[in-house]
Formats: sequence, structure tokens, C-alpha cells
Amino acid sequence: MHAGFLWLAGFRDLQWRRRRFVIAVLGTSLVFGLTLLLSGFLSTFDTEVARTIKLFRADGYVVPEGRLGPFTGGAPMPVTTADEVAKLRGIAAADPVVSILQVTDQDYRPDVYLIGARLGGLGTPQPAEGRVAKAPGEAVVDNRTTMHIGDEFAINGVKFNVVGLTHGVTVVGGHGTVFTLIEDAQRVVFGGQPFATSIAVKGHPDVVPAGISFVGAKRAGADLKRPLDDTIKSIGLFRALLWIVAAAIVGSVVYLSAIERVGDFAVFKATGVATRDLLGALVTQAIVLSIGASILSIGVAYLLAPAFPVTVLIPAKLQLTVPVVGLVIGVLASGAALRRAVTVDPALAFGGR
Repeated sequence: MHAGFLWLAGFRDLQWRRRRFVIAVLGTSLVFGLTLLLSGFLSTFDTEVARTIKLFRADGYVVPEGRLGPFTGGAPMPVTTADEVAKLRGIAAADPVVSILQVTDQDYRPDVYLIGARLGGLGTPQPAEGRVAKAPGEAVVDNRTTMHIGDEFAINGVKFNVVGLTHGVTVVGGHGTVFTLIEDAQRVVFGGQPFATSIAVKGHPDVVPAGISFVGAKRAGADLKRPLDDTIKSIGLFRALLWIVAAAIVGSVVYLSAIERVGDFAVFKATGVATRDLLGALVTQAIVLSIGASILSIGVAYLLAPAFPVTVLIPAKLQLTVPVVGLVIGVLASGAALRRAVTVDPALAFGGR
């Protein structure tokens, strides 16, 4: 029997059991879609860290010795340290920065990430709308906070007026950012005392004085992302479990099909069909199911994404990866059915047992 006929028989079997096939595709596409969303979450975390680090325009940060990075807690440092750092060999610019999680008096999405910087210095954003904060009490906020130009809010009793908006500049899994002059941030965090949480620098110092250390931009990004480490690990584990569920769905459908076609396999083997052709037909069924579900899952992911409180980014590269993963899952999931087909006794074609 020609191998092409056997593959055609596999497609005809899918048509015969099309209701089961459609249900399996829909179920698998939902699992694939959720998996794609989780991958989008992980991509979103990386993207927001990269955006924030890029916004600072700094090559690195100077922090008190012993701190892991500039963004997650630790002892403050005098702003005068910036003047000392600016004199170090290899440093072109140095600006003090205050950056810390805070809570506004807003009823909706009150948690924000406050960043205070010198006017025109490192850490000052370029707003997408409006202008930069130039005077005390002015702030640039991200549209994620749902505030608009002209709105007023307060942090720790210090009042601000929104004069500019950034778009998509979030921190720690979706917290909107608030940018102010460093003096205002010091009033919020240190009661007006001249302290900074870090010194953003342009360049790389050859050596640093005792009591402080230099943290590169890459390590600073890891520090900004560190509060999400457990969340990222949990999402990664859940995503792996969903891949297993998808493989189980595809495998069960193909295996049930193989059980119901034992007589067909016996006839094929009795008429001289090569085992590789028999296996190819089964793998094709699994691949068609997986690829169909993976393509449909992209639409499912886009439909579900707006329902989540955190903006989910689904890069094109990630979307192109899903059909490839679906192909791999289809091949792996067909393993049980392949084993069943190989062990069929050709004598069954003649009524044997």
C-alpha cells in the first residue's frame, strides 16, 4: 500500500471523528492560549525593567556598600556623595536619585513607584504628553496610574499637580511611576533631609572610595526585578504544567483514535504497510491537532488579555514560537498511540486473536 494513501486515511479518520477533533482543538487552544498569556506576563516583566533602566539614561549606579542594587531598599546616602562621585576618574556625570515604592491618596491604583531626580539630570523622564516637572509640587505620572494632566494627588501628605504623562513606564509588575524633583521626593521619603537612595552615573569609575560600590545597569535591572522572583518562578512552573496538560489532551485524543482503529492497523500491516508509514500517519494527526490549536490560541490569548489587571505584552517572536512548540508537543504526545499501533497483530485482519 502506498504511504500517501495511508496518510490520506489518517486525514479521513480526522474527518470521520471531526466533532471530537474540533472539541480537542478548542480545549487545547485554550490551554495554549493561557500558556501564551503566562509567557506574555514574563515578557512584560522584562520589558518594564528594560524601559525603566533605559529611562534613567545611566550606565550604572553608586550605592552604599553592601546593598544589592539601587532600587530595593537599604540605607540612604547624602546627596553630596554625587559631587564626590562626579570627580571620580571615568565618570562623566553623576546625579542623586530617590526611588522607592509609595502610596498615593487615590482610591484607584494608589500604589506607585516614586522617582525623584534633578531637573534635566539622569532619571528625568521625557513625557509623552505635557512637560517635565520644573517646580516644587509638580509631577509627571504614568498613564497606568489613571491620573491625567491637571489632576492633584498627595503622597505622605505632600501634594502634587500632574503636568505630564508617560506611557507604559511601570515597575514591579505594573505599578505606575511618579516622577518629581528630587527635593519633593526627599520631602516625601526623608522629611526633607538631603538624602538619596542612589547616585545615577554616566560612565564607569576606575575605583570607588570605601563605603560605596558601583552597580552596573544590568545588575540594577536584576535588582529592580528581584521582588518578582517568586512570582516569576511560580508562573514558569504553572506554564510548564500547562504544556503537560496540552500534551495530555493531544495524546489522549490520538490514543483513543488508535484504539478504535486497531482493525485498520491490522489490515494495513497485513497488506505490507511499513511501520514508519503507519507511525507517520499517527504523528500527522497529532501534529494537525497541535498546530491547529496553537494557531487558534493566539486569538484566544488576545481575547483574554484585556481581562487581566496587568498589561500583557505578547511579542511577535513569542507568537511565532507557539506553533513550533505545538509541533513538538504533537510529536511527543503521539508516543502512546504509536506504541499501540506498532504492537497490533496483523492476524487480527483475518479474525485472529
